[in-house]
Amino acid sequence: MPEQTIELSEIIKRRITSEGPVSFHDFMEMALYYPGLGYYNRPDDQIGQTGDFYTSSSLSSIFGALIGKQLEEMWHLTGKGEFTIVEYGAGTGLLCRDILGYLKNNPALYDQLHYAIIEKSASMRERQKKHLMEKVSWHNSVQELDPVTGCILSNELIDNFAVHQVVMEENLMEVFVDVQDGFVEVLRPADQKLKDYLAEFNISLPKGFRTEINLEARDWLTGAAATLRKGFILTIDYGYSAENYYHKNRSKGTLLCYHQHRVNDQPYQHIGQQDITCHVNFSALCRWGHQNGLSCCGLASQAQFLLSLGFHNQLKKSCTAEEDVLQLAMAQARLTHTLLVDMGTKFKVLIQQKGFPERPVLSGVNLA
Repeated sequence: MPEQTIELSEIIKRRITSEGPVSFHDFMEMALYYPGLGYYNRPDDQIGQTGDFYTSSSLSSIFGALIGKQLEEMWHLTGKGEFTIVEYGAGTGLLCRDILGYLKNNPALYDQLHYAIIEKSASMRERQKKHLMEKVSWHNSVQELDPVTGCILSNELIDNFAVHQVVMEENLMEVFVDVQDGFVEVLRPADQKLKDYLAEFNISLPKGFRTEINLEARDWLTGAAATLRKGFILTIDYGYSAENYYHKNRSKGTLLCYHQHRVNDQPYQHIGQQDITCHVNFSALCRWGHQNGLSCCGLASQAQFLLSLGFHNQLKKSCTAEEDVLQLAMAQARLTHTLLVDMGTKFKVLIQQKGFPERPVLSGVNLA
């Protein structure tokens, strides 16, 4: 039977039967990115009303316009020359479209602008190309780019990197996935790299504590920093500092799954049909950035970031076409609650810089 006609869960089971238990990291990698069948490599929609979750950019063009405003300020700080935006995992392409729509109002910037999207998924590329007609190029990895001056951007990227799950017993154990009628978890002694991660952040887990370790984030940041000649890395995602991430109140970890706009904590269900995410350790990004020649400009909540860049003025501009006063008020209230209160408190915006002798002042994180 051709592999593409088999359910992804069956493919994973066959691998485990052949090779033995796989780490949760490898299970998550297959569930999300297996060619043609993984969640992010399927041809159907994941984002928006017909998908499994919303992103800020799928709700309103305001989000992209305000990021564009921050990018415009970055262009000024880098000297008003050639400016490259590198976006990792551009989803449906709406954020790129809205950023370019804002920046087009500055012809001097727009003439010197290039927008590079790092996207491995062929189906995602096709969706993005429906919105994007100019200034954009697509690449499989950041290594395909020459060093750039500009900004490396990601929105809800790192939370979808495959993670290692660990449990503290007498010693640190790693979660592996085996097959016994269905998928079952087994524990094996953790590799030294996982122990070193906890030691690096001075984290001591109590017995029974279960959590995640995202080592792919370090590899991603190392590659991004190497590509950046001068400029900024702007990371938007939900997460905590290391102290809060590994707080006793999160003794079961932060892993969540999203299926048809419902949240669950069952990664072994709906395999290939649901998103699997984990919160981001922003302390790790700051530390690893420093190790790669980056310094932090600031960390803000999404609400602080948007408000500092003029959210309410942009909201008024975006709603001027609505003639019904009641509908206008309802639309404004809905977007304000979602982008500032709901997503605004959960999501963080981290900006790191490289190539400036002193830390630049950026409006989006200056008031954090």
